[in-house]
Amino acid sequence: MAQDIKTAFVAGATGYLGRRIVAELLSRGYEVKALVRPGSDTSGLPGSVEQIEAEATAPATLDGIMQGVDMVISALGLTRQTDRLSYMDVDYQANLNLLREAVEAGVKRFAYVHVLTRGTPASDLVAAKARFVATLQTAPLETCVIRPNGFFSDMEAILEMAKRGRVWLIGNGSVRINPIDGSDLAAAILDGLEADAKDIEIGGPQILSLDQIADLAFLALDRRSKITHLPLWVGRAALSFMKRFAPRHIWGPFEFFLTSCREDAIGPCHGERSLSHHFKSLCSDSASADMAAVTSR
Repeated sequence: MAQDIKTAFVAGATGYLGRRIVAELLSRGYEVKALVRPGSDTSGLPGSVEQIEAEATAPATLDGIMQGVDMVISALGLTRQTDRLSYMDVDYQANLNLLREAVEAGVKRFAYVHVLTRGTPASDLVAAKARFVATLQTAPLETCVIRPNGFFSDMEAILEMAKRGRVWLIGNGSVRINPIDGSDLAAAILDGLEADAKDIEIGGPQILSLDQIADLAFLALDRRSKITHLPLWVGRAALSFMKRFAPRHIWGPFEFFLTSCREDAIGPCHGERSLSHHFKSLCSDSASADMAAVTSR
């Protein structure tokens, strides 16, 4: 089927991963259509991309937008937006709206970016994604479920804590993951799709414990590691409090992080970019920006 795919439609195209999927598709010669929300920042999308302005949570705006599309890749999901939408509204229902439109338009394949999980979904985010995957796998078209286990951008929260002087981890810090750079992930996704894979688990090139990730953050800052481990019950109590008094964009990422601290999530190794280099690049960029600000005064 891969040789029949010429036009790709990307949902979530303005996000961290979506932008990189768009770039990878273009580098491989695909025509790309990108779904963008009204008013969203599209400055990162190349001019050769056809931008389609619509709202995935509003089915009426999607009518006819996938005509001529061979493959849909959805990296659409709720992250830290501050609107009143829920994970079920976006990670499940909005993707379901896209799937229905794809089936109606005769799209050949629908690929969805899920997360790498083990066992029963333990967060609202993963539960919504898993519900969509269950529906997707019964759809009357070719499907592919993509399961990365963490982006470098997710690990930046640990670097930010290190900048403030201390990293707080839930658990004993021994849980292991192998997060992946967004561009490496996009390449691995396209490799899998071009090989007609149905289900892809993807991790980065280095398997690291949470303690080791924290150490890399302090190393990039040239500081001594200061890590505090909190028992799981403290994390659960904090989450319960957040869910009662804080908005979803505060407790949602914390809930996902809390569940990630409970067991290893190691995917097959892909890519070449290291988390250490990513942290050092961020620190270097930050230092350069600070110096520019000083010299411009």
